[in-house]
Amino acid sequence: MLVLPDALLLARIQFAFTVSFHFLFPAVTIGLASYLAVLEALWLRTGRDVYLDLFRYWLKIFSLVFAMGVVSGIVMSYQFGTNWAVFSDKAGPIIGPLMAYEVLTAFFLEAGFLGVMLFGMSRVGKRLHFTATLMVALGTFVSAFWILSVNSWMQTPAGYAINASGQFVSAGSWLAIIFNPSFPYRLVHTVSAAYLTTAFLVGGVGAWHLLKDRANPRSRIMFSMAMWMAAIVAPLQIVLGDMHGLNTLEHQPVKVMAMEGHYQSHPDGAPLILFGIPNSAQDRVDYAIEIPRLSSLILKHDLDAPLAGLDTIAREDRPPVGIVFWSFRVMVGLGLLMATLGLLSLYARARGTLYSWTGLHRFALALAPSGLIAVLAGWITTEVGRQPWTITGLLRTAASASPLAAPAVAASLVAFVLVYFVVFGAGIVYILKLMAKAPGAHEPSPPHIPMRSAGITPAQAIQPEPAPLTRSE
Repeated sequence: MLVLPDALLLARIQFAFTVSFHFLFPAVTIGLASYLAVLEALWLRTGRDVYLDLFRYWLKIFSLVFAMGVVSGIVMSYQFGTNWAVFSDKAGPIIGPLMAYEVLTAFFLEAGFLGVMLFGMSRVGKRLHFTATLMVALGTFVSAFWILSVNSWMQTPAGYAINASGQFVSAGSWLAIIFNPSFPYRLVHTVSAAYLTTAFLVGGVGAWHLLKDRANPRSRIMFSMAMWMAAIVAPLQIVLGDMHGLNTLEHQPVKVMAMEGHYQSHPDGAPLILFGIPNSAQDRVDYAIEIPRLSSLILKHDLDAPLAGLDTIAREDRPPVGIVFWSFRVMVGLGLLMATLGLLSLYARARGTLYSWTGLHRFALALAPSGLIAVLAGWITTEVGRQPWTITGLLRTAASASPLAAPAVAASLVAFVLVYFVVFGAGIVYILKLMAKAPGAHEPSPPHIPMRSAGITPAQAIQPEPAPLTRSE
């Protein structure tokens, strides 16, 4: 007889699956929208068609990734009302307005200019089209701003009060809610990660085509631009990550304990555990490879600084250490590899072998998905690291779920898995096929359907459409 896990665990698995799938798409669109704006600006400034070809090449990919991001985001809103109704009721007075601001700013901005950006190159002036591209890029950033503000408030709640019904409400200052203690660090770190994700994706595609044809000027340009981003932003991201980590140590020290694998307190300097197998049953890291006192130096800038461990935290208040420990190392390890590729590209550029060094191209191709994996690992570190809380220190995950039966949650989980792998799997395969084709001269724009051939008259085309009720990206 099949024994299902409890409804809470199934709801958590479902949300983890859908949010992990969804998070990859905005990580690409945020960076790719800005990259498209840069390409169009270079075309307008220089008049070189090679930039226009690259713009049209990546515009097709952007449109598909953007669409999949919107569709997968709708599912997130659906789950708040089904599996997490208690959380929605208690946190709604704060979460609801912030998400409404995202719709009223980012969604309207993107929706107003996306059509012009995708299909208006031959229908509007160059300046208006470039403005539309800039507005779409700005819209992706504004969307990230509000969504990360919501998430950061759940991580480090501020500016709230609890009313007689047990709901979280504003204590008077929405600025304190929006700009909560972890928000500035999380925003900068996440957006820069999105830019890196795009850079390594573009660089990997450029490297793939350089391995087949070193003389293709479009492949050369996309690879060169991506390597500049890798050389500049990857080292900067390490610094930003360190700042974010210090902020996390201040406001969410338990998360850092799990990241570092510090089961025991260290009164005279904590070691940096490079690798090992966390053993939560015995409160130790088995087979640990560590550097004495280096963790204290990194986190406190003092070799002898004391650091508290999980032995100071009740077991029921600890996150799953193994998941956080390893996801953090995956993120950091990939970040170091990215910085290494950036430095190697500078060396190759100085030697004049940027377009002929096969080893560099293969390294860049291998790291093409590294940004996607790194942002997903970072997201797992952030979200799993604050467990067992939905709102840190205030609302437990177990108290946030809807009173549903396990079979109902299991059925929807299976449906999501099947639909996601079929629908989004097909979309990803198609995107990979577009990337496999080398950018050529006179790249076509994304296809459009003339209004009359689609059975739409001009009068129907200008009729107002009903506004969507919800949108999450």
